[in-house]
Amino acid sequence: MASEELQKDLEEVKVLLEKATRKRVCDALTAEKSKIETEIKNKMQQKSQKKAELLDNEKLAAVVAPITTGYKVKSSNYGWDQSDKFVKIYITLSGVHQVPTENVQVHFTERSFDLLVKNLNGKSYSMIVNNLLKPISVEGSSKKVKTDTVLILCRKKVKNTRWDYLTQLEKECKEKEKPSYDTETDSSEGLMNVLKKIYEDGDDDMKRTIDKAWVESREKQSKGDTEF
Repeated sequence: MASEELQKDLEEVKVLLEKATRKRVCDALTAEKSKIETEIKNKMQQKSQKKAELLDNEKLAAVVAPITTGYKVKSSNYGWDQSDKFVKIYITLSGVHQVPTENVQVHFTERSFDLLVKNLNGKSYSMIVNNLLKPISVEGSSKKVKTDTVLILCRKKVKNTRWDYLTQLEKECKEKEKPSYDTETDSSEGLMNVLKKIYEDGDDDMKRTIDKAWVESREKQSKGDTEF
């Protein structure tokens, strides 16, 4: 029965109770009055409970939505620098300062960090950097959210040490690009390696010049003249 109908019944029982004079009738009407009041109370409690559950569900949806909304995008728009204590990585994400603080999460290990930004313009952005050049302090590392930027602060495990590269992989790639000189070989063999590289990379004129110099050098050596 609806609460409105129960309230009407209660009012009518109260009117009858005021007019009743016989004890038996009064007792019956009093019992009915208590019964209706209990029903009304139970209805109100159920209504309040449903309302509370609805509010809880709305709050839960608000928390879950940023996690499930949109799709994940890998971010590669960043730069970095360093101080004596920190390596600082600046990740550019337009509007990131407008999302809730809990939507920007960073997980650190001694040699990596993992950034996740949830529900930014309908997308989630991630950036994972593994094999940092040197160890960092997990407890001392943190993040800051600035206008259109997330700043990752990796605290150096050993301060006052210089990082020439952000990651070990970057270091290895850069070193492969440098000409390799074997310091254990004598100077003449090192020179030959340099001339060989120049010859391979040079144009036809350069190759003819090196060929001519090579022939003249061999002729002088065969005559016992080592001067150039």
